[in-house]
Amino acid sequence: MPDYNYNVYASACPSRIMFDSISNKWTMFILDRLRDQPVRFNQLLREIEGISQKMLSQTLKTLERDGLITRTAFPTVPVTVEYAITPLGQTLSSTVHVLIHWAEHNGDEILAARAAYDAKNKQV
Repeated sequence: MPDYNYNVYASACPSRIMFDSISNKWTMFILDRLRDQPVRFNQLLREIEGISQKMLSQTLKTLERDGLITRTAFPTVPVTVEYAITPLGQTLSSTVHVLIHWAEHNGDEILAARAAYDAKNKQV
């Protein structure tokens, strides 16, 4: 494995690719949902409102490729697929959990700040 010089502020830093992946809202929701137990594909699709089947599939593949989740297919008819978080994914999920729930707890304040900003900077 190559030995990279990691500096997140450098444009060539490999961590920038990881930030592209983990900063995606769907990635955050999926990691948070998987943090406690494995979940089946269709359950994720039902529980994460607004995500399309295609986007869920793409995001899950990216997370699996990055080593953050595992995919297990069961030989049923139709095939049942379950996703689980890996130990590496767990190290990230605690941070994601805090960020997601920070947004929930501070949403009113952020919306109020936006409204005040927009009112102050309204084009006349």
